Amino acid sequence: MKDYAAPYAQDLANGPGLLDHVAHSAPRPDRGPRVAVILPCHNEAAAIGQTVRQFRAALPRAQIYVYDNKSTDGTAQVARNAGAIVRFEPRKGKGNVVRRMFADVEADVYVMADGDATYDASSAPAMIARLIDDKLDMVNGARLSTDAAAYRAGHRFGNRLLTGLVQTLFSRQFKDMLSGYRVFSRRFVKSFPALSQGFEIETELTVHTLQLRMPADEIETPYCARPDNSTSKLSTYRDGFRILKMIGLLVKEEKPLQFFAAVAGILALPSAAVFVSILAEFIETGLVARFPSLLVSLTGIGLAALSLVCAVILETVARGRREARYMTYLQIAGPEGRHIPGPRG
Repeated sequence: MKDYAAPYAQDLANGPGLLDHVAHSAPRPDRGPRVAVILPCHNEAAAIGQTVRQFRAALPRAQIYVYDNKSTDGTAQVARNAGAIVRFEPRKGKGNVVRRMFADVEADVYVMADGDATYDASSAPAMIARLIDDKLDMVNGARLSTDAAAYRAGHRFGNRLLTGLVQTLFSRQFKDMLSGYRVFSRRFVKSFPALSQGFEIETELTVHTLQLRMPADEIETPYCARPDNSTSKLSTYRDGFRILKMIGLLVKEEKPLQFFAAVAGILALPSAAVFVSILAEFIETGLVARFPSLLVSLTGIGLAALSLVCAVILETVARGRREARYMTYLQIAGPEGRHIPGPRG
């Protein structure tokens, strides 16, 4: 099969608006893969028109979809006037929108960004080129900004904290786990079991990539301030807590051995310390003076043992689920129809 990535070199040299090989139709040797730009939106009338026009200039042959998520400010009409294909998702939350977009839109390459004109559309050709050249399933756009208004200090700190936590628990592959700017292969999109409802969807996308050891990469992209009259829907504390909760849930589901072993340790250490002190008293005096403490310590040790049993059982279940997800992933042709060796555990 022809290498579709080769034409990108000249396109990138001449500018982002010259991707003539990107087509709406099925992959053909003369036109290349279908590219879809998918933009989840909630009350982005002030920015969505600019966003659509920027992506149209960067990817003139791509289909641009705007998914309106219960907007009340005319977002859908502005997007339609700008030339986007407008669809609707009535269940509020970015995770719900992403799940709907992944299910509905048919393409070979998917470019996902927010509809607030903060992500650099001209970076999309380079991200697509990396995906195709290196036969990847995801390219993450790591945000690079020196504008305090574009990337608030609280959001920057929270991103570093949560990204560092995921790096510690899963892998250090990505520097900006919470970026909403990503390019996916069809194989990724059609095999991703989205469960999130809100902004924690980015965490789920990242952990899914890491757990299945999908081929992925990251490219730094400029991050800009929102246009006038456009406001962020992200709540630093509420959404930060939801993301932290999602990380905990994913650790429990994907790494149950580590999760329940940690729970067992938390239960066993203080319980064992109390039991040892009671045992020492018994050896010295022949009496058990603290029956309530003995009962609590034995209960804690029993729960710790139960947690270890759960850890072993659930680790086997988690491995089976990973294998099932990977088998689904392999049913879909990857870049140029090639499959990548999968996870070993």
